[in-house]
Amino acid sequence: MGPDPHGPFRVGFDAGVTPDKWARVWAERMPRRRLDLVHLAGQDGVALLRTGALDMCLLRLPVDRDGLHLIPLYDEQPVVVVSVDHPVAAYDEVDVTDLADEHLLQVPDTVPGWRGAATGVADGTRPPVRGTDLRKAVETVAAGAGVLVLPMSLARLHHRRDVTSVRVTGVPATQVGLAWPVTADDDRVEAFIGVVRGRTANSSRGRGG
Repeated sequence: MGPDPHGPFRVGFDAGVTPDKWARVWAERMPRRRLDLVHLAGQDGVALLRTGALDMCLLRLPVDRDGLHLIPLYDEQPVVVVSVDHPVAAYDEVDVTDLADEHLLQVPDTVPGWRGAATGVADGTRPPVRGTDLRKAVETVAAGAGVLVLPMSLARLHHRRDVTSVRVTGVPATQVGLAWPVTADDDRVEAFIGVVRGRTANSSRGRGG
């Protein structure tokens, strides 16, 4: 199913990504052209683009770019989420190697800097981590039973009074990008690219990808 040029323009977005400012600009410039923002809520944004369920998508990189145009938009600062009683909470910034003795509530491969330094990984004593949603993982952090390394926007989204976030070095920033199918033939695609890139309403600059 391809995009309907007369229907709503559907833009998906990952948790923690805030497209509201772009939606406001869109509404000001094109009040008669409906924009639907679709929270992915754990769904695969790339798959939704390929099936035509979305026209464009704001998502975290890297992704499989086959058949897609993609514009990197901005970087997200990584932070470690700890309980407010945790010793790390007293610092403004820590290096990921300082977390070597902590129980990371994530698959180690998602935080290579921690995996390379982790005591439990090196000596084989690290207990397995059960797959769980992020809200429950933050509850576990609040209970003092582990830590999480996340983009700052996700940490803010799941903030609680009993946890805090501290900047962490030694972890690459996460990139957020805008993706859409290479087969897209809809002038609204170009219009939305212009909005997120901050072009004026009268700009005629070409598509990036």
